[in-house]
Amino acid sequence: MTTSHILGYPRIGEQREMKFALEGYWRNELDQKTLKKVGKEIRHQGWSLQEDQGLTYTTAGDFAWYDHVLGTSLLLGHVPKRHQKGHPDLDTLFRIGRGQSQQGCDCVGQAASDMTKWFNTNYHYIVPEFSKDDKFEVSWNQLFEEVSEAQAGGYSVKPVLLGPISYLYLGKEVEEGFDRLSLLPRLLTAYQAILSKFEKLGVEWVQIDEPILALDLAPRWLESFRLAYQIIRSDVKVLLTTYFDSITDSLATITQLDVDGLHIDLCAAPDQLNDVVTALPSHWVLSAGMINGRNVWRSDLDGCLQRLQPVKAQLGERLWIGSSCSLLHSPVNLESETQLPPETQQWFAFAKQKVEEVKWLALALDGDEAALEYCQNYSHPIRARKHSSWVNKPQVKARIDSITNHCDKRSAGYNERAHHQKEVLKLPLLPTTTIGSFPQTGEVRQTRAAFKQGRLSQLQYERSIQSFIQDSVRRQEEIGLDVFVHGEAERNDMVEYFAEQLSGFQTTQFGWVQSYGSRCVKPAIVVADIERKKPMTVGWSQYAQSLTVKPMKGMLTGPVTILCWTFPREDITREDIANQLAFALKDEVKDLQQAGINIIQIDEPAIREGLPLKTSAHQEYLNWATKAFRISASSAKPETQIHTHMCYSEFNEIIDSVAALDADVITIETSRSNMDLLKAFEDFNYPNEIGPGVYDIHSPNVPSVEWIEKLLSVAAEKVPPERLWVNPDCGLKTRGWKETEQALKNMVEAAQSLRTRWS
Repeated sequence: MTTSHILGYPRIGEQREMKFALEGYWRNELDQKTLKKVGKEIRHQGWSLQEDQGLTYTTAGDFAWYDHVLGTSLLLGHVPKRHQKGHPDLDTLFRIGRGQSQQGCDCVGQAASDMTKWFNTNYHYIVPEFSKDDKFEVSWNQLFEEVSEAQAGGYSVKPVLLGPISYLYLGKEVEEGFDRLSLLPRLLTAYQAILSKFEKLGVEWVQIDEPILALDLAPRWLESFRLAYQIIRSDVKVLLTTYFDSITDSLATITQLDVDGLHIDLCAAPDQLNDVVTALPSHWVLSAGMINGRNVWRSDLDGCLQRLQPVKAQLGERLWIGSSCSLLHSPVNLESETQLPPETQQWFAFAKQKVEEVKWLALALDGDEAALEYCQNYSHPIRARKHSSWVNKPQVKARIDSITNHCDKRSAGYNERAHHQKEVLKLPLLPTTTIGSFPQTGEVRQTRAAFKQGRLSQLQYERSIQSFIQDSVRRQEEIGLDVFVHGEAERNDMVEYFAEQLSGFQTTQFGWVQSYGSRCVKPAIVVADIERKKPMTVGWSQYAQSLTVKPMKGMLTGPVTILCWTFPREDITREDIANQLAFALKDEVKDLQQAGINIIQIDEPAIREGLPLKTSAHQEYLNWATKAFRISASSAKPETQIHTHMCYSEFNEIIDSVAALDADVITIETSRSNMDLLKAFEDFNYPNEIGPGVYDIHSPNVPSVEWIEKLLSVAAEKVPPERLWVNPDCGLKTRGWKETEQALKNMVEAAQSLRTRWS
């Protein structure tokens, strides 16, 4: 029989039960016992599904209270010194991830650890911090408790563990003159202890994730795998797990490792299959990741079957079937969607349905007649979609075909634009602003929900949103900001809002995916060619501008971010989708400036995230990604100031492309790194204006005036003060008004103080 399994299951719950439990706990409205009960219920739902679908192994250890990398840190007893307070526990984990565990705790002021993107996904992880004297010791028993819990439920358990080399690689040194790879021997001792515990629990297979094997690794990192897997060898069988790209370049090393099997991602890198099968050691199993864990499209099971049948004939029971990666990147259950059109609903599969796909594909490979017929019928809708009359639009194709080498150029260069903007905007030194969104209160969310449910008329809804805009403008006047935003009360999400306005998208009711901690996003799905039918933001921005003499920013989400934060089509290129979006946004920019909006922010927080894992593919992506942004801004007049915003990113490797965006002002998240990310801009001598985030909005901590002044002083050593803006490091949607106003008042006070000193 073909072994079947998945690499991981969503841990948020079908109705985001985990999100609400976590936030209740953080607000002291829920005790830890209740929180843990919710976590247990969610785990058992996933385990029960895998068992009911007949998967060979039930995956355990994939659950996380905040992030699985942070969970690994606690497992290893690896806690930043500033957060060490007795034996590591759940509150320790929350302090590292958030800066504090609950409201009113005694740890206020201790900075959260850095957070960054999990490879090229929109999931974030907490970056491990390494010092030369670090020690590792199994210190948190959650993983083993979950394995025992699953075993007690009668499940055949396959634990998941982040591998030692990937754990080290994904962290950072917090001391100079020190190489974190030197910690490997100490770390391996802890991993030996972990596998020993699994052995005592009667575990047969353990899934050890080493996703960095899909990267272009330096030789010293690649060679470290030999030592690691020789030392941690035990009687527990190891499935070495890779995903997100091909591993063919590392096969010579991988096949020498002391493991028992290999998992590969055949959705991200289908061409690697033949090379891997050829090189596979005779005693290894091969886990084929054929069911896409990162998209919502129904699998072409019949096509998968035809592709794998020759491999099955060659490997026999050594061929396993699984998801390409963890299903945490997928929404939970398509059955919850009651408002999707029947034609489009049959195109999709969420996590629950993907587990079923794994089952049917495995059965079909074993020759089960019912499964063979099921796979054939299951593939019909996704194949028929290619010929759907409303998916491919001639007018959109014609516009894309009109792209030339000059269609992405603004009418003037930066120096000329800067002169015009200075004359028109008349902004002070160190101008203060925010990134766009203001707190989404319960009243705001209830208003949008009432309108969607038909309980508010269009007129009532518009008047309500106008009242929220009035309130945000009043607050900004009182705070003393220099450039205002309208607050985005009408927007549920910075991408979903535009997906709802543009044709070519399908949105969902419950298609939530975890981004980090309790933060979930609901990506829209690109189902057809994209075009703008009417203005999307002009009315709200124009109304907000009418309330103040201060400049009001128009707020747009950039083409690459909309692409990266939605589930894309798989029948056309990502470049084509980005260009379709770019032309729609270009029309919006033109209408905004005609309505009197002289500052327009086109956010691109995902541009680094979209970078392919392989270096050889970087430049092609960056070329079309930056061009798409420039097309979006190309209708802006010289006096219209174009801003962009980028989230947690390592800019060093793409600084040329960041400059190539040709934005007049770029705002970036730098507070958690103590302005270290500005070094890339300093070394490059970045010519345009920069707004380094001066406080971390993901933490409830309110920064002091002195703290902000200190960060701005550090920034001024890297960027001339006349080119610095002052802003938080991201939107304020998730924060409360009390902390938001206090933080912004401190920010304005710090900017005004330094403005006086530096003028």
